[in-house]
Amino acid sequence: MSTLSAMTRRARPRSLWAKQALAMAACGIFLAAGPAPVSAAPQPVKIESVIVMVDHAKVVRLPEKAQTVIVGNPAIADVAVQKNGVMIVTGKSFGVTNLIALDATGTLLAESLVRVGADSDSVLTVQRGLERESYSCTPVCQPSAQLGDAQKYFGEVGSQASTRNGYAMGAGKR
Repeated sequence: MSTLSAMTRRARPRSLWAKQALAMAACGIFLAAGPAPVSAAPQPVKIESVIVMVDHAKVVRLPEKAQTVIVGNPAIADVAVQKNGVMIVTGKSFGVTNLIALDATGTLLAESLVRVGADSDSVLTVQRGLERESYSCTPVCQPSAQLGDAQKYFGEVGSQASTRNGYAMGAGKR
């Protein structure tokens, strides 16, 4: 299980320093909470990353008193909050987004990056010019539509998978 890193920065900027810190955070620069003395340089705070593969889920522990969880880009990752401070993070598409945990008053408890990548251990990629096809080789290679595959291939494989899943759902209702 991963744990979101705790940060004590305010949820809403109330000073020039806070606005600058949020702007720097948007650029990937994270500072310690509170304004630094004039003579001292701000100390960077390491922000933790949650790494998950596309179409996979990972269990993450939330900070105590977390009431709200925000996903920066739900097209990249999705979350489902469970009981006892547990959250399930599911990779939806390739990329990086952020997770923010707030308490009941809206105070920032933690922020973490979510990095979603490809499960390349069992995927064979065939590149023909600009056209790409993916195969899942576990251990025999079968067509497997992956993000980035050629549109025609992706549509055909996806359609077959959807049709098969529909048959399975219909068969279970009898």
